[in-house]
Amino acid sequence: MNCCAECFGDRGLRRSIIPLRAHGVGTCDYCQTQNVSIVTPAQLSEYFGLLISSYQRDENRRLLVHWFREDWALFRHQRMDDSRAKDLLAEIFDDGEIVRHNFVPLAAPVANRLSEWEKLRDELMYHNRYFPAVNIDLERLELLLSSLVLDADEVPRQWYRARMQSGDTPIALADMGAPPRRIASHGRANPAGIPYLYLGSQPDTAISEIRPHTGEMACVADFTTPENIKLVDLRYPRQMVSPFLLEGAADIVRLRADLPFLERLGDELTRPVLPQAAAIDYTPSQYLCEFIKKCGYDGVVYRSSVSTGINLALFNPDLAERGTVTQYRVARVSVDVEQATAS
Repeated sequence: MNCCAECFGDRGLRRSIIPLRAHGVGTCDYCQTQNVSIVTPAQLSEYFGLLISSYQRDENRRLLVHWFREDWALFRHQRMDDSRAKDLLAEIFDDGEIVRHNFVPLAAPVANRLSEWEKLRDELMYHNRYFPAVNIDLERLELLLSSLVLDADEVPRQWYRARMQSGDTPIALADMGAPPRRIASHGRANPAGIPYLYLGSQPDTAISEIRPHTGEMACVADFTTPENIKLVDLRYPRQMVSPFLLEGAADIVRLRADLPFLERLGDELTRPVLPQAAAIDYTPSQYLCEFIKKCGYDGVVYRSSVSTGINLALFNPDLAERGTVTQYRVARVSVDVEQATAS
């Protein structure tokens, strides 16, 4: 029996470990993916042995397959249900019983970074914006960000920026870039006066982000980013990090404890903000993006809160090359509501 990286969905296994250990290319016996690098499950035993050392037996808790799904987003392939996942783990560990026992993660002997961020967030918004008394471990944050960097082949080259057309004449390509710094207002990623270029992965993503009304005309310009662009992806941290690239169980325990913190940072860039509160509510995400820029990255990728696409905040607008402008008419705008209070 052979397995492949698609069984697990882990970047470390997909991009380095399995390609280096593969004995050929073929069809995976577990997830049925074709034309992929394949290995025998036993070839992954040392990596999963290290991972399982960050858990301990506790019959009152949960199965390993459930922890691995929740903690590390493993077994994401649609064919890897619990039964197949347990069979694969049993082959990896050469132990059919271990997958039937319950485990619990080892506790991390580190500070609660999520709590620290919440305190800093509150201070930045309401107390001290430029010289906060609350500190977070920026050295650790920089290390964590390095595990969220997209490889060149994971970054779309084509992106889109939209602006609403006010008259009958389309907006000129020269006016489709970032606004001049003197009129650049507060953005989700940029402080006022420091313009970033906000781009969407598709035209409808870019248009959705500017909150159009039915019947309005939107101009959308396409932009091309360079191949060597360095982007941090905050959409789904659990799918970006890999426990198999770490050196010891203590490192895995520590990373697991930091994942809720990374997910919270991703939420900062996605959460809906009312226009009248933007100057205050955008402060935490602006702080985060300024730090990402300080670490030497070109931009940050984040989920869209109004569409299924993805967004890019590019710190240096000149990195993107402009293409052409296309007009779109907004045919329909849908609204989903939920009851906030009951009378």
